[in-house]
Amino acid sequence: MNSETLTLLAVGLPTLVAVVTAAALLVRRGRPGSPGGSESSETSEAPTRPESGQGAGAGQQPTAGPGAAGDVTGPVPAERTVDVATPEPDVAVEELSRVVPLDVPAPVQGRMARLRDRLARSGSPLGARLLTVLSRDHLGEDDWDELEETLLLADIGAGPAAELIDALRTQARVHGLSDPAQVRSLLRAQLLALVDPALDRSLATVPTLAEDGTQVPAVVLVVGVNGTGKTTTVGKLARVLVAEGRTVVLGAADTFRAAAADQLQTWGSRVGVPTVRADRDGADPAAVAFDAVRAGTQDGVDVVLVDTAGRLQNKAGLMDELGKITRVLTRQAPLSEVLLVLDATTGQNGLNQARVFGEVAGVTGIVLTKLDGTAKGGIVVAVQRQLGVPVKLVGLGEGPDDLAPFDPEAFVDGLLRE
Repeated sequence: MNSETLTLLAVGLPTLVAVVTAAALLVRRGRPGSPGGSESSETSEAPTRPESGQGAGAGQQPTAGPGAAGDVTGPVPAERTVDVATPEPDVAVEELSRVVPLDVPAPVQGRMARLRDRLARSGSPLGARLLTVLSRDHLGEDDWDELEETLLLADIGAGPAAELIDALRTQARVHGLSDPAQVRSLLRAQLLALVDPALDRSLATVPTLAEDGTQVPAVVLVVGVNGTGKTTTVGKLARVLVAEGRTVVLGAADTFRAAAADQLQTWGSRVGVPTVRADRDGADPAAVAFDAVRAGTQDGVDVVLVDTAGRLQNKAGLMDELGKITRVLTRQAPLSEVLLVLDATTGQNGLNQARVFGEVAGVTGIVLTKLDGTAKGGIVVAVQRQLGVPVKLVGLGEGPDDLAPFDPEAFVDGLLRE
């Protein structure tokens, strides 16, 4: 290659490159929607859509500058293009339409009528057998022994059983017991006296005022051994209070049983009652109880129900923990009630539980579960004598509204119903 050719290449190639580059820049600056000749990768990928009433080949030029009057009809600049998705159905509206309405708890009045029927069907010896023996023409020592055995089998306790037998013996000598109606009336009066209708069985669920004048909710602590149905009882009690027009907060202080908080929250959600629970299993139950009372105070509710873990009465560590819960709770508000849940079928074993829980937690009332369909109805008398506190609530069955305030007369009538 000669020197002239090399000179032409040296001069021509750079010139050609410069011309091509300049042409490319001019073409890029002339594109619609690319102000200033710069275009980011984000806006360059924006979809282009023809404007309404404008054909794809229209030659109208865009109006530059923000707020210009031609934005409605001119092509939308790339950086302002918004890809509007097809509107989805209103999910929130659909979910609301599928929300299950809150339960309306059954009225509290009249629930004990169901207990009368169930006690009558249970074949409780405390009723039928007593009437059978007392209706005999002549009552000998064997008859009186049979009566006393019947009372003891019904877990009425040795002391109350002896009192009832002595009263019946006295009446038999004075008036005789030949008339069945008279026998029934006499037995009813004696059983009612043992159950003691004079005891105050009302629940303390009225808010109080603190020293600074703020409203403090009534705090109800529910305790008991494993398997007595505490959590279920708390849920049913919430329904009782809602049926009476009270506002409630639940405290899931049973942090050791994994499903306890979920179970309690389910009970509460059915009637619109919130649940305060720990964020992890095994959390400090006293802290959860404290938070529940604080939440109830802030929300101005009437009652805070606190569920606790089941514990054996002979486990010192667990009972000490229960004492800690009561101490922590009283820093927020005084305890209005401490309800001990007892299984009526446990009989005399329940009395030992009642004694220890009464010493540790200061029990103010008894809830007897599984009272229907059992021959252990006498436990009502025995546990009241043991603790000196009344039976305030009784479980009538497995239904959500099968918890009722205890009515002594309805209870005795259920035992004596044939």
